[in-house]
Amino acid sequence: MNAYVFPGQGAQFSGMGLDLYENSDLAKELFHKANDILGFEITKIMFEGTADELKQTKVTQPAIFLHSVILSKVLGDSFKPDMVAGHSLGEFSALVANGTLNFEDALQLVAKRAMAMQKACELQPSTMAAVLGLDDDVVEKGCGAIDGIVVAANYNCPGQLVISGEVAAVEKACEWMKEEGARRALLLPVGGAFHSPLMEPAREELAAAIEATQFNVPVCHIYQNVTTTAVSDPDEIKKNLIAQLTAPVKWTQSVQNMINDGATLFTEVGPGKVLSGLVKKIDRSAETTLAAV
Repeated sequence: MNAYVFPGQGAQFSGMGLDLYENSDLAKELFHKANDILGFEITKIMFEGTADELKQTKVTQPAIFLHSVILSKVLGDSFKPDMVAGHSLGEFSALVANGTLNFEDALQLVAKRAMAMQKACELQPSTMAAVLGLDDDVVEKGCGAIDGIVVAANYNCPGQLVISGEVAAVEKACEWMKEEGARRALLLPVGGAFHSPLMEPAREELAAAIEATQFNVPVCHIYQNVTTTAVSDPDEIKKNLIAQLTAPVKWTQSVQNMINDGATLFTEVGPGKVLSGLVKKIDRSAETTLAAV
């Protein structure tokens, strides 16, 4: 069974999507439609922008979404997922890929998500850190031992967990992790505490937009970040998508469940190959490939 997986924030690069634009009329049409929906020329930034320009929140999330979704649409009849999953932002790409959301609605939600998260980041100094070389339960224990808000945010693969929260609490947690034998515990260059309680204002703002959007019955299951299990009910998908902003991304558990449910090939759709590497670290026997046209 073929599992299609979609990357999240951090996978962007200058020139992303340009080959699709130049070689596909469908891609060209969708990119132009995206410019109209967003109200600015995201294509110019994607194709010609600097790394700093691509890091702007209002650009990064829509850019990664567009690269992934347009690539999946250009693949046409060869795009046949038996199941899908997305890492954080990538969940929106996955929901277009399996027919739950249409392209236009999903892009508008992604744009709202990006701006709501940016506003939440500006309310309080916050950050994230990667912890390498500790078991998940040790990292969870460390977060619980620190005064202030710091939580496990991204379960990327065994031995790699990202924590998120208030700057001071995350810094103290990193020191705690190092004392417990972490190979590394380093702050990430991000502007806020994604997938933590500090995203509550963004969750509330996005919830209203998600509730007002049409969600269809998908053509295949999605393994969502919050539950890690196969979901196909539109109302349940909505609920999990709303919860995602303040809940951890349980990628390790999602991939394990996809393999247990029969996934034999993981196809990464979008910029980069981060997820393929994580899948291999979760299960060395899993076969991975990158989507290409």
